[in-house]
Amino acid sequence: QVHVVESGGGSVQPGGSLRLSCVVSSAGFPVYGMGWYRQAPGQQREQVAWSTAGNTITYADSVKGRFALSRDMDKNTLYLQMNNLKPEDTGVYYCKADLGIYHWGQGIQVTVSP
Repeated sequence: QVHVVESGGGSVQPGGSLRLSCVVSSAGFPVYGMGWYRQAPGQQREQVAWSTAGNTITYADSVKGRFALSRDMDKNTLYLQMNNLKPEDTGVYYCKADLGIYHWGQGIQVTVSP
């Protein structure tokens, strides 16, 4: 059975940093792409950053230069380093993994407020 587990959320002040982690237990299936999405209250879920099967990384324009995605391919682990956080970064962050079928984590809260 495939499991996607996020960790590392929390509350910070504007300008602060957080690091999110996502571990995929793939039950032996190959993991192709992995990435992070977020959903703010009352808004649609949006992609934050994505790593392809070849570890090519793309970012949403709103987080470029502030967020950094990294991936340990051997451990099926994904990290999102979030720096210079802004109130508009507040939301539930979800890890998504592509194993030929998409699998989502349960989500983790990130709150940025004074």
